[in-house]
Amino acid sequence: MAALAAAPAARSVSGVTAASPATVPLPSPPAAPSLATARPLPYTLLPVPSDLAIAQATTVQSIRAIAAAIGIGEDDLDLYGRDKAKVHLAVRDRLAAAAAAAAAADGGSGGATAVGRLIVVSGINPTPLGEGKSCTTVGLSQALGAHLGARVMTTMRQPSQGPVWGVKGGAAGGGYSQIVPMEAYNLHLTGDLHAISAANNLLAAAIDTRLFHESTQSDEALFRRLCPPSAKDGSRRFSPIMRRRLDKLGITKDNPADLTPDEAARFARLDLDPASITWQRVVDLNDRSLRRITIGQGAAEKGLTRETGFDITVASEIMAIMALATSLGDLRARLGAIVVGTTKEGARGGGGHPVTADDLGVGGALAVLLKDALLPTLMQTVEGTPVLIHTGPFANLAHGQSSVVADQLALQLVGPGGYVLTEAGFGADIGGEKAMNIKCRAGGLTPAAVVLVATVRALKAHGGAPPVKAGTPLPAEYSTVDVAMVKRGAANLERHVENMRAFGPPVVVAINRFATDADEELAAVREAALNAGAVDAVIANHWAQGGAGAVDLGRAVMAACDTACGGGAPPPLKFTYDLDAPLKDKIEAIATRVYRAASVDFAPTAAVRLAEFERLGYGGLAVCMAKTQYSFSADPTLTGAPTDFVLPVVDVRLSAGAGLIVALCGTIQTMPGLPTRPNFYEIDIDEDGVIVGLS
Repeated sequence: MAALAAAPAARSVSGVTAASPATVPLPSPPAAPSLATARPLPYTLLPVPSDLAIAQATTVQSIRAIAAAIGIGEDDLDLYGRDKAKVHLAVRDRLAAAAAAAAAADGGSGGATAVGRLIVVSGINPTPLGEGKSCTTVGLSQALGAHLGARVMTTMRQPSQGPVWGVKGGAAGGGYSQIVPMEAYNLHLTGDLHAISAANNLLAAAIDTRLFHESTQSDEALFRRLCPPSAKDGSRRFSPIMRRRLDKLGITKDNPADLTPDEAARFARLDLDPASITWQRVVDLNDRSLRRITIGQGAAEKGLTRETGFDITVASEIMAIMALATSLGDLRARLGAIVVGTTKEGARGGGGHPVTADDLGVGGALAVLLKDALLPTLMQTVEGTPVLIHTGPFANLAHGQSSVVADQLALQLVGPGGYVLTEAGFGADIGGEKAMNIKCRAGGLTPAAVVLVATVRALKAHGGAPPVKAGTPLPAEYSTVDVAMVKRGAANLERHVENMRAFGPPVVVAINRFATDADEELAAVREAALNAGAVDAVIANHWAQGGAGAVDLGRAVMAACDTACGGGAPPPLKFTYDLDAPLKDKIEAIATRVYRAASVDFAPTAAVRLAEFERLGYGGLAVCMAKTQYSFSADPTLTGAPTDFVLPVVDVRLSAGAGLIVALCGTIQTMPGLPTRPNFYEIDIDEDGVIVGLS
């Protein structure tokens, strides 16, 4: 903050307060913004202040104005203060219906091009410091909207508080390319992650309370308490959600009094096998001590202890469900279909049958908790372009995408000729692959282009430089010019370009420039990208210059979309696998075609579970690979572009509500830990309520 306001001649231009002696003028935008709120920065500061200082010096516009500029009326907003708001999905539905009606009136033509162009932003395998993928996404948005006159929206994930307090920090972008207010964005925002945590843990509580009551009560007592007599007239009834379980059991009777003793027992007793339970509790923090815990140790629990654990909230199946659901009805159905375990051997209906959230009677309550969280949150960039924030699954633990509904809403709002930028988590081997095979397939989305973010720093790490370790100074190799090392590491970039091209869309490589990069190193990155088949590779300096530093990148992306769409819709995606293929084949397809593994080693337990999932009817689900983000392999130290390695699948999980089979590869923790010196050492608040140290 001091870097922006210390000089006595401080002034405010386009919302950013700066001292004139430190300003660096930026070129005038080549085109007038089409969004009324888009405000190009006329200058920036050198040296570039901290992310938090820039964010706090930005005059954040009213979210009503941001909404109006993109065509959202106040009646379709739920305001959370003056700078953020939930957007009703009715906006998407009205615009889609209007587009369909216009297409029908036009003889059925033009419907496919009635929405904007979707651009997936991914990257190469990063270092632990991150390579500025969020920053690039925001900088490109600012270039398109504030400098090139395009209608643009950006869809981003909500950051988890694990990295915020841990090592990596927040995910608002950085420098002059970030989302504001960044404090709200990186912390609680509108409470969606807390709602997901509450829903996840309500389901966990429902599981354990059912185990307790079934172990301590007779069939008759269970049934009597589940369907108690009315105090008024003694009549009994089934609640609406109980009807779902009755239908599953083939019981058509509507009056509890009409059930036979056997039917009442089958209805009331789930016979859930404790050893089969896969559902864990969650918290949105890094807390390694919660990875394995024992519950039920209180005296009142009558000795019914059970070993379980915690995941971080972003690894919850409910997070994935939120990101993939297309409507409130779809969300409700997916929540009810969550499988928490299977019936025990000797159960009345037989062992090994799935037990769901609706069997537990809690599916509707979960949907009630998540009703508001299903709505994306509207925010803005420092240059006034609109951003939708929604959901936050990690790409190494889950599928790593913002929500389907956010993309659908944004595509309708920008309309024909507009652009929607959506960020895919970590590198393209996990986030990019899942954007195509999972998110786009589930949401009926077709990207017009892919942007791959690369840095000289990451390519040096893949080319033999010493490992980058968060919290320690960078080794000298990263500030010493070494074109040969960059060229060796470029094999990583080349493979990512090849992989993304295999899905169909054209690839533009965004070379995120750092202050230590030499021109000849940047030229080597560009040459490697073009040789690998990228339609363009552009050096961008959006961190230091905002949208002005990404104008050339914006032009390249617009040209790529024009080429791909040819005046119409982009061509269909080419998926890595067919959904009707066996589960093992799907995993092997990703391992061999995307990662370039020689083979897959399925642990015996994983192989048995895959066969069981297929027996239960879940063989047609998509596959979500959980693995390290630092390598194509499951070994984070195997950098570059390795081949002929064996990918170990140590376990698999069923996420039936999300429509996914999750394959855990190598050593992957679904509850991260904190380092010796976490970020929280730097974060505080002053007497005026101003946050300091957040990154």
